[in-house]
Amino acid sequence: MAGITQDIEDAFNFYHYGHNGAIQADLNYRWENVDQDQGGNPNPKTANANTARLRLGALSPVLSGFQGYAEFEGLWAMQEDYNSLRNNNKAYSVVADPEKTELNQLWISYSGIPDTVVKGGRQRIKLDDDRFIGNVGWRQLEQTYDAVLLTHNNQQIYGLTVNAGFIGNVNTFTSTTENIDAPILNVNYKVGDYGNLVAYGYWLDYREKENFEKSSQTYGLRFNGVSPTFFDHYSLLYTAEWGNQRDYGHGPTKYEADRFNFMGGVKAFNVTVQGAWEQLNGFGPNKTFDTPLGTNHAFQGWADIFLVTPANGIRDVFGTVSVALPRYDTVVTAVYHDFSDDTGQQQYGKEWDFQVVKKFGKHYSLLAKYANYNADSGLATANNTDTQKIWFQANVSF
Repeated sequence: MAGITQDIEDAFNFYHYGHNGAIQADLNYRWENVDQDQGGNPNPKTANANTARLRLGALSPVLSGFQGYAEFEGLWAMQEDYNSLRNNNKAYSVVADPEKTELNQLWISYSGIPDTVVKGGRQRIKLDDDRFIGNVGWRQLEQTYDAVLLTHNNQQIYGLTVNAGFIGNVNTFTSTTENIDAPILNVNYKVGDYGNLVAYGYWLDYREKENFEKSSQTYGLRFNGVSPTFFDHYSLLYTAEWGNQRDYGHGPTKYEADRFNFMGGVKAFNVTVQGAWEQLNGFGPNKTFDTPLGTNHAFQGWADIFLVTPANGIRDVFGTVSVALPRYDTVVTAVYHDFSDDTGQQQYGKEWDFQVVKKFGKHYSLLAKYANYNADSGLATANNTDTQKIWFQANVSF
């Protein structure tokens, strides 16, 4: 098996005047089961999605500082007993993986300026922890951007990285396109061995009437890191972040809301334990702190109940335990969430999440994942309902 894998890896890489180019391929099979009780009449049917997604791309060698990349992706639904948001199967619960084929990336970059890369075209953009700008990488079809992005790693000022760009279109994970005028700025400074201090500004102005309410301007500061190891085996983990969001551009509703994000933890002997508190404030409909371009599945529970911030905001108090088993190349993770409004007085619900990831070298992996959300009985609605999700996934990537 190792010999075959190496042969494939060698075949997918090629050289031109000493610069790398490559063929890149990613095949991802997933079974997703969603069972919900919305208290309605009737309840949505249990969703079962058997899907396989293939990404295939070609990366050119670097020529006089220029490099290009083209990538297509397509999703095949072998079992489509689910609402993909594009297939009109509204009787089922949602699994947002439509059967589509699309141009995922098509960009040209230039690295002839010292310490700087300029990339233009359809591209993947991931900043910090993907809370504000991400690729929604959990879904089968990812989110990419028609954008220009400049990345500068300053070698004179130690540890300074600047990402500045402009987004013109959002190519969503449901294979739709949203028009936007969005300057973005993210400045990251490495503070010795203790972490990274980040300042950011994102100005999102949606150009289509149905999306006007998603327009916003966001400013924030973030510090996160891992301490140097002490007592041979122990390290501390920490995050402190604040953001402020206001109406902007075509947004018709005047508002201002804050976000707070704090995490503390310890890592020792391949075990990581974290406690965290994230709050997104809300002051009524369309007056909430939202992250429409973020990879929101990674936040506020894997059941995806709170992809959009509730009108009264949300406070998520949660704990995470992760155990790495190096001998088996496996990581086991458990998370518990307690959700309420931003005052902590109105309970939304609680959630347990579990995940096991097993890798087989660099190119193969298996995943099993489970989410169970229990809505507060006094606040159960169609959007805040008991939800159970189960996933099994296999991935091959070169």
